[in-house]
Amino acid sequence: MKLERLTNNKIKIFLTLDDLIDRGITKEDILGNSLKVHKLFQDMVEEACEELSFKMSGSIAIEIFSLPAQGLIIIVTKEEEELLADEEEFLDLQVKIDDFPHILYVFDDFEDIVQLSHRLSFQGLLKSTLYHFEGRYYLLIENVKDTTYDTVISLAAEYGHASTLTLSRINEYGTCIIENEAIHVLLTHFS
Repeated sequence: MKLERLTNNKIKIFLTLDDLIDRGITKEDILGNSLKVHKLFQDMVEEACEELSFKMSGSIAIEIFSLPAQGLIIIVTKEEEELLADEEEFLDLQVKIDDFPHILYVFDDFEDIVQLSHRLSFQGLLKSTLYHFEGRYYLLIENVKDTTYDTVISLAAEYGHASTLTLSRINEYGTCIIENEAIHVLLTHFS
């Protein structure tokens, strides 16, 4: 489990599939919205809040983003201070689950992305964007067909690993090197 404080009232929790398995949870359990999952979220949020000194009182919103074949990103947002009539602390969880429609992988070496591009060339020309951020390369692959999704994930995992950073952060602070046609451009210039 990786934790990151985004703002004064927002934290991010990244759970890999292994983290979920270690806690005895499947993605199906999460989509089923079971009591087991609510207990897991409450425990994780409490653990994260304690580690990041994030006071957990008032209304808390939890957004869960599913990263297929990678894990989950959980964004915990504490609503602005509310006036409580009875002055007792309470915890009100609102859970929203979304799927990310893209694949985002991080690479330490540019050559790894070139090699991956050659391997992905057999999957058809995929919409892809290449970024550079904090000394690493990020490859965003979009609109992957369901029939090739697992293959693309498997190939990407051979050369890099799933990014725990959000696409919003990379867009804002990173540098876009090749937009929309990264795989095609890399194949053309690095054959």
